[in-house]
Amino acid sequence: MPNQRNFNDIDVMDQQRHHLTPDRTSDSRPNRSATGITGLDTILGGGLTRDRLYLVEGTPGTGKTTFGLQFLLEGLAHGEAGLYITLSETAVELHAVAASHGWSLDGLSLYELIDDEDLNPDFQQSILHPSEVELGETVKSVMARVDELKPVRVIFDSLSEMRLLAHNPLRYRRQILALKRFFSTRKCTVLMLDDRTAEVGDLQLHSIAHGVISLEQLAQDFGTERRRLRVIKMRGISFTGGYHDFVLETGGMRVFPRLIAAEHFSEFEDGLSSTGVPALDTLMGGGLARGTNTLLSGPSGAGKTTTALRCTLAALQRGERAAYYLFDEGRGTLRSRALSLGMDISQYIEDGSLTLHQINPAEMSPGEFAATIRRAVENEGRTFAVIDSLNAYLQAMPGEKYLLLQMHELLTYLSQQGVTTLLVLGQHGLVGEIRSDVDLSYLSDSILMFRFFEAHGDIATAISVVKSRTNHHMRTIHEFRLSPRSGLQVGEALQDFEGIMSGLPTYRGKTPVLKHDAS
Repeated sequence: MPNQRNFNDIDVMDQQRHHLTPDRTSDSRPNRSATGITGLDTILGGGLTRDRLYLVEGTPGTGKTTFGLQFLLEGLAHGEAGLYITLSETAVELHAVAASHGWSLDGLSLYELIDDEDLNPDFQQSILHPSEVELGETVKSVMARVDELKPVRVIFDSLSEMRLLAHNPLRYRRQILALKRFFSTRKCTVLMLDDRTAEVGDLQLHSIAHGVISLEQLAQDFGTERRRLRVIKMRGISFTGGYHDFVLETGGMRVFPRLIAAEHFSEFEDGLSSTGVPALDTLMGGGLARGTNTLLSGPSGAGKTTTALRCTLAALQRGERAAYYLFDEGRGTLRSRALSLGMDISQYIEDGSLTLHQINPAEMSPGEFAATIRRAVENEGRTFAVIDSLNAYLQAMPGEKYLLLQMHELLTYLSQQGVTTLLVLGQHGLVGEIRSDVDLSYLSDSILMFRFFEAHGDIATAISVVKSRTNHHMRTIHEFRLSPRSGLQVGEALQDFEGIMSGLPTYRGKTPVLKHDAS
């Protein structure tokens, strides 16, 4: 009959009616439970609301078990008893997962709902449908163990087995509601893990749970997989929406909250800083403005990285702390290049004033990169940053639109922190038509353009400032050379050349060109 209750359902509800008084009546505990997961508590504004039931969902391999163990261990560190109820993994497997992170589960209670007797055919009955008995017995077994151990934090792994035992959606929902009510009367904060084996679009659990956290794993055509997290729902608290990258590493899960520049602002003094080359300072209208970003754009080999190095060295000589993020070039190659041009940066690396970060875009997500920069600015006091180059950074992003959004937030954040930023962007082509993978000109405060051109049988380089939001810069085009003795040279304005930006100029005067410095 449609309204007839299964006898196990009745037993479960009757048991709840006799246990409506919480076992723990103390209200001295804080209202939030820290998850123990770096970055997640920031997203949640302090952690999960206590004594509620939450859903953590994700396909196999996304990190649900690690999430649950980390949550229990955080509670254990604060003297809160923890219980891990497992229908899908054995205690041996859980200990192995913990050992892979360097954890010990001593002090936590592990309860396997499936034991040897359950698998023995002699103990199975056949008069009733198995789900008629097994689901109710499973739920009652959970309740008995909770009453026995009185845990503060509980992990239920996983709901897919519960869904199969229920045999139909109505009984499944009623049993979850029964468990939710039971746990609430026992003052337990519960995480229910689900591997998304339900039909697509089945949101029953979302409506029942106090909060829902979704974990995703995205396969890449090349490089490591990307993992991201989204808080779908969290009643009663304000949280940071959207996707947040995270990694699983030895030591557990680490989440990188999505950067929102508007939430970060620091007071700083405006001012101009020298590039280390007086002629280049003049060209730029006085130098680099603090709290702005400058885009160095041009073909490969034109001197963009060397210019960025010269500006970085000038900042270090002023006593600033700098961070250089290398996507294309190795640390050793960069140091050798700098030394060959008379710019020895070794002493600054040794004393910690300069950090060189070798970034592999195939292994690092955009969220982790943004977190790396935030750590350098907020924890290490870096006031000068170089990203070399944006071409490789683009490969770490799923598309140009996302790169622009990410860079907008990142550059706005750096600007509000008073950091002087240089961005290197390589362009395709040597002469003639020059193009870029992405147009970041509208995001840049200043643009320094490099171009090759032919003059007197020589391949020369021209430099010009085509944009500056802060300075009254010169709009003339000047010759530019790299010198082993002086590093960078900026010549006179090439007033007698026409068509330099096209790479095929016409010479109509007597403007001298820079001579090669063979020293």
